[in-house]
Amino acid sequence: MRTSWFRDGLSGLADLLLPLHCAGCGAAGTAWCPGCARELGGLHRVHRPLLPPALPAYALGRYRGAARRAVLAYKESGQRHLADPLARHLATGLRAITAEHRLDHRWWLVPAPSRAIAARRRGGAHMSRVAHRTAALLAAEGWPVAVADCLVVARGAADSTGLGAAERVRNLSGRVLLRPGRLPPRDARLVLVDDVITTAATATACHAALGAAGHAVTAVLALTATAG
Repeated sequence: MRTSWFRDGLSGLADLLLPLHCAGCGAAGTAWCPGCARELGGLHRVHRPLLPPALPAYALGRYRGAARRAVLAYKESGQRHLADPLARHLATGLRAITAEHRLDHRWWLVPAPSRAIAARRRGGAHMSRVAHRTAALLAAEGWPVAVADCLVVARGAADSTGLGAAERVRNLSGRVLLRPGRLPPRDARLVLVDDVITTAATATACHAALGAAGHAVTAVLALTATAG
């Protein structure tokens, strides 16, 4: 935990010392400009063969252009200050899902897990950081939103880059595990949050792990999704 704080502190110091440039287009003076933010400005239903029919999945933008560059800058290039604008996008998406399905404001956010080696390289679990900031934004508005950081990827899972749908399923099969001490209440309404939906193998594996323990996932919400 101290190591994570130290890395975040170094990242924050670098942000103060180095001029800000938009992660999407490179414009000076801002980490994420209004023009690029529009690429994560919608809520779109995502359909994938792997997803259970009763599990709706949504993305805020396509995994391309400025949106893709921002996601990669955040999780692969150490630009952790992007957690705040990305959290604002997720908060907007969750408000839209709540309105569309006519639900109340009680949510538990479940961050999609990363492999341990990837999390160490990134200075911590990148979606956990965004989920906690999303919950804080909504809590400030009076929404009773909490985070259940209850999933972990077991050893043996490979980097999914370049894998096809069937290979991704085999790669994660039996390797998304629960952290018993961090599970949400049994009757909690859960939304799984992730950075990108590709084949939906991750979302499906997370849904299966939670379902096996009696926890229902209401929806999947991602920042981006690939074309299909």
